[in-house]
Amino acid sequence: MSTPFTSAEAQRAVELLASRPLVRLVTEIDDNGAIPPRRLASTLPDLSAHQLRSASDMARAHGLIRTAPGTGLELTEPGMELADLYDAMARWARRHAVPAPVCEFSSRIRHVLDLLAPSLTIERADGAEAGLARLRTLLIRWLADNPQVARVSEPEPVA
Repeated sequence: MSTPFTSAEAQRAVELLASRPLVRLVTEIDDNGAIPPRRLASTLPDLSAHQLRSASDMARAHGLIRTAPGTGLELTEPGMELADLYDAMARWARRHAVPAPVCEFSSRIRHVLDLLAPSLTIERADGAEAGLARLRTLLIRWLADNPQVARVSEPEPVA
């Protein structure tokens, strides 16, 4: 399966998807349901106010979460699919004891995305390790359905 991603697009997608605050936000909502915005800080106390704001703004901008009246922040369909992708990556990483036999969920996600990143580019499309092929396919499908995540914005013209 070839990929339509440039190196910059692949790097942007990996950086966004591997962001610890984003991983924490998406998986918390997936595991426990909607979070009222006022309860965000107490639900994810390991993240600073800036990290929480940045993660929720980023997730909204990329269509991963929305604010539902009466319930709070909830996952959209792409957000639920991303949570499933995170689960698949974490299972693979746990089975292979990477990056360590015992580590944080978001570290496992970061490690798998870093392993997959080179195989996402046009130049290195066939570089994925055989064991990662399924995850690569799932990631490429998710990115194809959510192109805004990999899109690199054009630089602002200098006045």
